[in-house]
Amino acid sequence: MRINLAETIMRINRTTSVTEFLFSGFPQFEDGSFLFFVPLFFIYIFIVIGNLIVFFAVRMDTRLHNPMYNFISIFSFLEIWYTTATIPKMLSNLISKQKTISLVGCLLQMYFFHSLGNSEGILLTAMAIDRYVAICNPLRYPTIMTPRLCAQLSAGSCIFGFLVLLPEIAWISTLPFCGPNQIHQIFCDFEPVLRLACTDTSMILVEDVVHGVAIIFSVLVIAVSYIRIITVILRIPSGEGRRKAFSTCAAHLGVFLMFYGSVSLMYLRFSATFPPILDTAIALMFAVLAPFFNPIIYSLRNKDMKIAIKKLLCSRMMLPTSAS
Repeated sequence: MRINLAETIMRINRTTSVTEFLFSGFPQFEDGSFLFFVPLFFIYIFIVIGNLIVFFAVRMDTRLHNPMYNFISIFSFLEIWYTTATIPKMLSNLISKQKTISLVGCLLQMYFFHSLGNSEGILLTAMAIDRYVAICNPLRYPTIMTPRLCAQLSAGSCIFGFLVLLPEIAWISTLPFCGPNQIHQIFCDFEPVLRLACTDTSMILVEDVVHGVAIIFSVLVIAVSYIRIITVILRIPSGEGRRKAFSTCAAHLGVFLMFYGSVSLMYLRFSATFPPILDTAIALMFAVLAPFFNPIIYSLRNKDMKIAIKKLLCSRMMLPTSAS
């Protein structure tokens, strides 16, 4: 009788569907989670405002209406939504006792976070190719990087980034989740969620390989472009010419290293496991810190961008004066 009861309970547990997940990577409020809430809140505000300033500075200054700055403005726009997919929920979890997310909410968070991340990765590849053509083939640059091609690359990055993940998210939505429901991460991600599925998880390795190949391919394309760019820059006879040429791509190179460096640490480890605190640190690096530094890099490393931002801010400040 006791055996039959145990079997019945196990059968019920297997057929019970999980409707929400619990994040276990957050400290409790009484353990000082508010101390994490305050800096994360101000970082998020800075990310949104900083990237909005970069976006509108490019759009409103006609001198910056060229492929390089167009890519930067779109990248900044994507960064706002990339962080909005995860940080508001992180902030909510830091000040609430129920650190949960619904199954549908988890799938949506994964989809938008990774779709926006994919779009940014493809856009960084397009930016590297743009700098390669501009520096290595400057005479043909206006005929190659036309406004039409620039618009196609920008739109294609976003469209492909959002479409490529649909089959994977659709597949995950069909998996049975019957417990446990604790996600050992600070946001919904593929590997932690797939490990909770009550089915064969061997597909995790396949998923890791697919993501790994996509990351390695993008890194190789960007790395080869910048190696070629640096080689050409070093051949420029004048020091002023080398400095000017390098300054045009230094910001892109910095963003590339920060973005793909942290992403590689997270998604190119395959079966290797890290301590939970290190997992959380890596996740914060590419989900929070990289977007935080991007507007700083683009505004401080570029003279034209500084001028455009000053002009934008001054024009905003002049509006109340002129109105009165």
